[in-house]
Amino acid sequence: MATDERSFGVFKPVDHVVISFPAAEQADAAAQALAKVGETTVRRLTDREMLSQIDQDLQKASSLAAVGQELNLIKAHRALAERGYHWLVVHASDRDQAARVAQVARAHGAERAQLYGNFIIEEMIDQDHAGTKPQVAESPDRGLDAETPSGDESERARLRASEKQARRA
Repeated sequence: MATDERSFGVFKPVDHVVISFPAAEQADAAAQALAKVGETTVRRLTDREMLSQIDQDLQKASSLAAVGQELNLIKAHRALAERGYHWLVVHASDRDQAARVAQVARAHGAERAQLYGNFIIEEMIDQDHAGTKPQVAESPDRGLDAETPSGDESERARLRASEKQARRA
């Protein structure tokens, strides 16, 4: 991981979209689709690679990382990685390109697509899953708003799995 992809010791790849997928096959298919539309700077992270990266980040994180949402984001990523999620990290030179990347990712089953900017991290995929609530303010104390009844990112993964099972029935 490049040092310029870190802020206060934790993962923050500015000008990149970080995309999470429930399954490795979805991440692979999205990476192939992105390559077909000309996205050449796509990096893939498995669940184990993400867990390893997060463990290193948590050990090296500066106390200043708690001021923003970086620590909360990597904790949310950890909850997903523990459930077997895989990631793509795609360079996006502007918001329009990020939106196109997110559209391709969503078509391949992406759960989240977050555009990392210098000052904000923007969710690029609308969360329209059953059982979700409207987003509320996030803070270092409250953490990320997973838009679920518990506010926990791992609950979002469970809800998503339940939705898929219900559609198959």
